[in-house]
Amino acid sequence: MTRFTLGTNMCFAVNRWPEPEEWARVVAVEMGLHSVQLVSDLLNPLWPRDVLEAQTGRVLAAVAKYGITIHTLMTGGLTRLGLLMSPYEELRRMYFDWYKRFIDLAAVLGAQAVGSHLGILSFRDLNDPERYRARVDEAITLWQELSFYAQEKGLAYLFFETMSIPREMGYTVEEAQALYARLNERAGVPIRLCLDVGHAPHPAERDPYLWLERLGAYAPLIHLQQTEHGHSRHWPFTPDYNALGIVEPRRVLDTIARTGIDEVWLGFEVLHRERWEEEERVLSDLVASAAYWRELIPYDGMEWPGA
Repeated sequence: MTRFTLGTNMCFAVNRWPEPEEWARVVAVEMGLHSVQLVSDLLNPLWPRDVLEAQTGRVLAAVAKYGITIHTLMTGGLTRLGLLMSPYEELRRMYFDWYKRFIDLAAVLGAQAVGSHLGILSFRDLNDPERYRARVDEAITLWQELSFYAQEKGLAYLFFETMSIPREMGYTVEEAQALYARLNERAGVPIRLCLDVGHAPHPAERDPYLWLERLGAYAPLIHLQQTEHGHSRHWPFTPDYNALGIVEPRRVLDTIARTGIDEVWLGFEVLHRERWEEEERVLSDLVASAAYWRELIPYDGMEWPGA
């Protein structure tokens, strides 16, 4: 049996509902969810200490008021950067310190884990075998060092998301498995995977269920989106998009449960462009998506049998 919790990544709120009181109300009252993955666009450890403390206090008050748990912290759109794979040593060290502050923040907020993409390579580093090896090797070492810091701070694990192109790492099942093995050869807390049902990028591996089947045992977090084959559309789960998309909730749950993993957090990552036609649909699309999945997961912690 696998236990499932339904939640949401907070990317949708960054400039629409940036106020903690508002996004917490949207999540709990409108969407009927009580678990979130907070993104660094809403709470960034680079902010000055007084600013960060004020914003953290607002977040803590809002989630307490609405009965929300901050499940994990993750990077956001503003930190879709090289991070621990930057070409420059001073930037890699800066982002290493940034991650440590993010881990500190997770401990304050009661989150289980912190994560991001593994790192992003420049074209130069990708195409130079010696530089490629150096960047990957150093990133592995830095992630391992962070895992021991996370252990000191009481976190349960770190995680990285498998991505969609070679520069972003984990773009094939085999590469994701190899990175996972290397990272956990020496780790304080485990370094787990975050999968996305739309991240099946390699032309030979564009079946998202293959990724869930092969990697699901290592992934306590799954991002949910409706999408077409070979794309990562980040559509909502509404009737029109469900008719076009390939993500079927029951099949997702069955596939994950068959891996034998004990517990999985499923979080919506639904994105809307800033277009006149879409702005008024954002809230209703989020609400409809949550309701659609709640038909199969009516309460958090529900057990789903592995067939």
